[in-house]
Amino acid sequence: QVQVLESGGGLVQAGGSLRLSCTASGLTSDGYVMGWFRQAPGKEREEVSCIHWSSNNTVYANSVKGQFTIARDNAKNTLHLQMNSLKPEDTAMYYCAAYRSAGLVYCSVSRVDVWGQGTQVTVSS
Repeated sequence: QVQVLESGGGLVQAGGSLRLSCTASGLTSDGYVMGWFRQAPGKEREEVSCIHWSSNNTVYANSVKGQFTIARDNAKNTLHLQMNSLKPEDTAMYYCAAYRSAGLVYCSVSRVDVWGQGTQVTVSS
């Protein structure tokens, strides 16, 4: 059974940076997409960025392109999200997630099989 555990959230001033990490256990093959999703108060959960574990193919939401970078460390089964130039509108609970997929065309909330417990990111103005 796949499990994921996030770390690295916190409070940062606008323009600052944070790095989120997610450690996965139970991955039995490379046919997984792992990704970051976020949910702000009163809003629906949305895709931020995903990566295919074997192909290293990545996708980003338009709102974070050029600002966030997703990367994986296969040896450590760890996923990272480097977030730069943070804005108050980036404030949300960030979730690491995983789902089985042979490839990655787009990030999909609806396909997620496994969710982490979330880590809060708060950006002050």
